[in-house]
Amino acid sequence: MTPAPRARLAPEELRSHQWYGTEGRLRTWSHNARMRQLGHSDEEYRGRPFVAVLNTWSDINPCHVHLRERAEAVKRGVWQAGGFPLEFPVATLSETYQKPTPMLYRNLLAMETEELLRSYPVDAAVLLGGCDKSTPALLMGATSADVPALFVPAGPMLPGHWRGETLGSGTDMWKYWDEHRAGRLTDCELRDLQGGLARSPGHCMTMGTASTMTAAAEALGMTLPGASSIPAVDSAHERMAAASGRRAVDLAWTALRPSEILTRDAFEDAVTTVLGLGGSTNAVIHLIAMAGRAGVPLTLDDFDRIARTVPVLANVRPGGRTYLMEDFHFAGGLPGFLSRVTDLLHLERPTVNGTLGGQLAGAVVHDDDVIRTRRNPVAEEGGVAVLRGNLCPDGAVVKHIAADPRLLKHTGPAVVFDDYRQMQRDIDDPERGITADSVLVLRNAGPKGGPGMPEYGMLPIPAHLLEQGVRDMVRISDARMSGTSYGTCVLHVAPESYVGGPLALVREGDTVTLDVAARSLHLHVDDAELERRRAAWSPPPERHTRGYGALYDEQITQADTGCDFAFLARPGETADPYAG
Repeated sequence: MTPAPRARLAPEELRSHQWYGTEGRLRTWSHNARMRQLGHSDEEYRGRPFVAVLNTWSDINPCHVHLRERAEAVKRGVWQAGGFPLEFPVATLSETYQKPTPMLYRNLLAMETEELLRSYPVDAAVLLGGCDKSTPALLMGATSADVPALFVPAGPMLPGHWRGETLGSGTDMWKYWDEHRAGRLTDCELRDLQGGLARSPGHCMTMGTASTMTAAAEALGMTLPGASSIPAVDSAHERMAAASGRRAVDLAWTALRPSEILTRDAFEDAVTTVLGLGGSTNAVIHLIAMAGRAGVPLTLDDFDRIARTVPVLANVRPGGRTYLMEDFHFAGGLPGFLSRVTDLLHLERPTVNGTLGGQLAGAVVHDDDVIRTRRNPVAEEGGVAVLRGNLCPDGAVVKHIAADPRLLKHTGPAVVFDDYRQMQRDIDDPERGITADSVLVLRNAGPKGGPGMPEYGMLPIPAHLLEQGVRDMVRISDARMSGTSYGTCVLHVAPESYVGGPLALVREGDTVTLDVAARSLHLHVDDAELERRRAAWSPPPERHTRGYGALYDEQITQADTGCDFAFLARPGETADPYAG
């Protein structure tokens, strides 16, 4: 499984040579003069690969607050390998603070990444990210630019602790907020909990969207082996960052591009990984968008097909019931996990560090309860199911391993909320007559309606039901939900209600059936009545009239096709920006 050695470029074949190495031209002379202005002499950069370090560090992003130091480690590695590092600050997508949702800006970071890599003298790139949307955004942009690149995951934060209990962010945030709403947790106790929930830099240490997507990046072959689960504050994380810098120089010399790594086989392996980890439903949207940038057709049907072949082996919350990412890392991390599903993978395909099979050589699992064996899985099938039916003709998803089993086949009357504000205002209103058998429906929360498809899909349980001990209900929306969430939440209903999808036609009291085993979501209203309702429906006004929002409204695609911008997702060549 050792790949054939690749030819090494001559210094004059480096892309950056166009900027600095061609003597006798005014533009080259000017570029070198400006390098002296920056304090660099010829011997520092002439004949060396230029490595861009794209850093999503920000004071407002707790998941990435340590990436300023990690960028220095990457640059140290680049210098050690004989390269020339250049750090670029790029947009930070803070899941905690950016409203209405950082998903609105995933494509903006992808655009920024693509254009920076294309327009500057870059021979290779190291991408620093990890908080939910930053991973797909950076990889989408690098894929479209097709400059040699690898990804440095931010790493999970330390486990939370409170009153003798180990906490997972934000799974236990949702859990204890419900306990507070049910009157079982005081304001003082809730405030005390704040100090124990998130104890260090790094992204959520559950198998939420961040851990899922960084694992997907590793499975795709875009990180060093084992990189995705190293805790953010572990010294191994800094060593990995420096090693990534060294590896980026090798990628520059050999011109190994994302287009050679991100193949159909790679994306199938990433889907297998996400489903076997019991990962976030958000990965469905992101991987479809990422595959589109690589020219790989990936659909919801691929997810459902693969889900039927791979068991869930990661006993990590919220899909698992016990452990967190630090446990997963020391149990063997992703290499250990993948070593248990090698028959489902494409081992000969290339990665940034050899072949996938080569990366897994010697991988072992140290704790069979954290990373289960095939004989003792967390679940027999992958953790996400794709639904079809007259309520979701283009598909919907449900993370059934994080749902109450009794609700996986359920019929009940719809309680409809036209938007998130109405839901917040009315969810606890006893006049709505909501019971444990009701099906909560939220619309106008999709890609255009949200706007940005916010994580509204885990609709809260009404307070009076929480007080009765109810902790799960069937909930349906065209929104997403946090990967750290749980419950019987049907998400990503496509097409969304805001553009006239069937969810827009549901009325209070309509009967809805969810049948996960049959992969079905059905509205019990006959076709003739639905057509009458459709004829009476009128589209809402556009969300944005100018700026980035207007571009978003014009170009955003639906959830089943990845929520990319149509003009970025389509195939086509882009001219070399350095002309002459």
